Amino acid sequence: MKILKICFLLFLPLISLGQNTHSISNSKPFVLGRIDEIQSVQLSEKRILNIYLPEGYNQEDTTRYAVVYLLDGSQDEDFIHVTGLYQFNTFSWINRVPKSIVVGIANVDRRRDFTYPTTIQKDKDRFKTAGKSDKFIGFIEKELQPYIEKNYKVNNSKTIIGQSLGGLLATEILLKKPTLFNQYIIISPSIWWDNGSLLNFDSAVLQENFSQATKVYIGVGKEGLTPTEIPRVMEVDANLLVEKLNKTKSKNLKIYFDYLPAEDHATVTHQAIFNALRLLNPTPAND
Repeated sequence: MKILKICFLLFLPLISLGQNTHSISNSKPFVLGRIDEIQSVQLSEKRILNIYLPEGYNQEDTTRYAVVYLLDGSQDEDFIHVTGLYQFNTFSWINRVPKSIVVGIANVDRRRDFTYPTTIQKDKDRFKTAGKSDKFIGFIEKELQPYIEKNYKVNNSKTIIGQSLGGLLATEILLKKPTLFNQYIIISPSIWWDNGSLLNFDSAVLQENFSQATKVYIGVGKEGLTPTEIPRVMEVDANLLVEKLNKTKSKNLKIYFDYLPAEDHATVTHQAIFNALRLLNPTPAND
């Protein structure tokens, strides 16, 4: 009996291995989207795009889709959970947003790409590569958007999503080149950069720039002081941005402000985007 028990114990790992091998042989990759790589002249480097295509997308048919451009769009950043939000909100029993292509822009150097030049010497010393947002905006306008429009079935609806420094970049685009997008989802924007100089943008100029219907969602959590030499409060800066936009009195501009006191800088993104999709699309979407 003891010999039989020993033999059984010796063969048990082999049985287990056989079961695992059988299980693995029947598995398949779960594909969420596709990865495109483009060579950027503006940035002098290759950039990775993670692209989610909605259910039913067919390159051969006539249906065209809204496009969402997601900053911090690497697969280990915001791409997976944001595409999940869009998929969920396009379910037929919810039908909150139109079926959309999500373009996640993978990062290389977000401090470089998302910030404009600063006058703060301490930040110049700490962040040697910062201040090249003009090149990244040029990449979006002259290379990325034309690439997506050439290679995918898109319509005229273009949304940008940015949080933190990504929110700073989205705000800069909104103030300087608002027609690049018609929807802006700006979350916890780092307005503190260069001691909030972006808020000095002339309101009269802004009113002239808003030549098309534009919806703007600005969300912020309970986030407190910013990491700056001159302390600023994230919630206050977000409110100042809303006030700045309201002063334009532009009929083309619709602003939604959302304070999420249960969230902080690390957790606010997911809930803010969910809220934004509801606020920016108050009636059921039509595909």
